[in-house]
Amino acid sequence: MTTQIAQTSRTREQPQGDEEASSDLKLGEFDGVPTLSLSEARVIITALQEHRKTKAREVKETEMLHKTLEYLEVFARFKQKENIEAVERLLLSHEKLAPFERSQLASLCCESAEEAKTLVPSLSDRMSDSDLQELLDEITKLRNYVD
Repeated sequence: MTTQIAQTSRTREQPQGDEEASSDLKLGEFDGVPTLSLSEARVIITALQEHRKTKAREVKETEMLHKTLEYLEVFARFKQKENIEAVERLLLSHEKLAPFERSQLASLCCESAEEAKTLVPSLSDRMSDSDLQELLDEITKLRNYVD
């Protein structure tokens, strides 16, 4: 008697490109491309919606747009535009960071340098633990201020 086990997941397609966000950032065609934090994406999409409403354009809002906005509302760490801009200025002052790393730090809001380097391995070669911890502490201050 043979028992067949039902497949519990779909087979994963192998990535087509050579993109990898490990200790060495390999972002392929996206290397050096400006990126957004979740908070920045939330502000931009919300502003675009408001702009369309003021222009009285008939725009069909899709389920995907609603789900995206719901996701951003939950996971965007900064809600106030001033705080988002302050975090952006703070991260831009660290020129060694790649755009991808900046957006990840702004979105994840890690509490420790160890956590940040675990989630964004390429940070290991960019900054010392003490410098990274100082940056994370500044981000946390901005997050706790007003938000």
